[in-house]
Amino acid sequence: MLKKGDKKLINSWAFYDWANSVYSLVISTAVFPIYYESVTRSDSGLVTFMGFQFNNTSLYTYALSLSFLIVAFISPLLSGIADYIGNKKVYMQFFCYLGSLSVMALFFFTGIETLWVGIIFSVLASIGFWGSLVFYNAYLPEVAYYDQRDDVSAKGFIYGYMGSVLLLMFNLSMVLKPEWYGISDSTLAPRISFLTVGIWWAGFAQYTFKYLPVNVHNRTPQKGYLFNGYLELKKVLKELHKFPVLVTFLTSFFLYSVGVQTIILMATIFGKTEIGLSTGELITTILLIQLVAIAGAFIFSRISDRIGNITTLKITILIWGLASYGATLLDKNDPDVHLKFYILGGLIGMVMGAIQTLSRSTYSKLLPEDTTDNATYFSFFDVTEKLAIVWGTFIFGIVLAVTDSMKTSILLLSLFFFTSFIVISFIKKSHFKG
Repeated sequence: MLKKGDKKLINSWAFYDWANSVYSLVISTAVFPIYYESVTRSDSGLVTFMGFQFNNTSLYTYALSLSFLIVAFISPLLSGIADYIGNKKVYMQFFCYLGSLSVMALFFFTGIETLWVGIIFSVLASIGFWGSLVFYNAYLPEVAYYDQRDDVSAKGFIYGYMGSVLLLMFNLSMVLKPEWYGISDSTLAPRISFLTVGIWWAGFAQYTFKYLPVNVHNRTPQKGYLFNGYLELKKVLKELHKFPVLVTFLTSFFLYSVGVQTIILMATIFGKTEIGLSTGELITTILLIQLVAIAGAFIFSRISDRIGNITTLKITILIWGLASYGATLLDKNDPDVHLKFYILGGLIGMVMGAIQTLSRSTYSKLLPEDTTDNATYFSFFDVTEKLAIVWGTFIFGIVLAVTDSMKTSILLLSLFFFTSFIVISFIKKSHFKG
């Protein structure tokens, strides 16, 4: 078994970002939302699902909310069990395969008549993706030493952006130039993209699964370990009260995650509906954002080395807040609206990777150093993020259904950034170890 801090172990851990980030880019952000909007759009804007009528975009946000609510509910239990019996890898593999197979099933979402396929399997794919990340994030303290975690966390995100951009470029060529591949059905190219994501995700994950350790703390399962999973959660929940700085960070993290994750999920639909960008322009913009995000994750990692995690996070939160507010000022009749949208996209790209990698590494630095319950502690981190997304996507959907305006939804989300900035300002550099 490779030792903690070993370069090969660190690279194999980070490589899971290469494997799974194609889901977050192609399915969550780029191709699937645009495809969903195209095949479900009607003059009334309404679709029927399970006997009820919904605004088509609101239905999609509700489906996402449900998936994140399920992950928030099950991840503390699963991670508590995983910490107790030492088999995080088994759970990580299960959710990885659930997600990748569900993504491939989206191939059969051909239009409004198979809406149930799109909704059900997008929910399952989301559960698989985020469920696997509970255990992936929990491995960070076991593969890297304290002073390595900023760089290792950033390496994972950089691998993720690089891998997902490569696959998106291939998918983009299919969507925009289907004749190159002998494709005449307008729905076939994006549906093939869904297949490629599932194959890429499960295939490249094998390198990670080959080297990740099992049962680092040599725990032996005992009778009633399921019940002990709940006891572990209760114990860590009590311990959180001993670390008010950790609670403050989680509060701020919740507030800015409401905005970050919801905007990432809804950006393409916003661009298509509110700005009038074409599919090609949207995917090209997202491709640009990903490339900028690679540089951003690296640059802000270096900045955090100089001025500290919290100050760097405050900068990224402020930029997110200003960019999201700026989106509400865009007017599709403005001749320069496309350029302004690209500029805002570049700003978000610069801080998108930075805020995610800094959040993960900052939280790991604030954890009690002597804990062996890394998965259980990280479950609170992941649950906080999932509940934030539940709240954010639900707010977005409800406000859209009531006002028929995505700009109003985005305006409300921008307020969460400015509130989180205030909360995180209570954390000082002296609160960090080392």
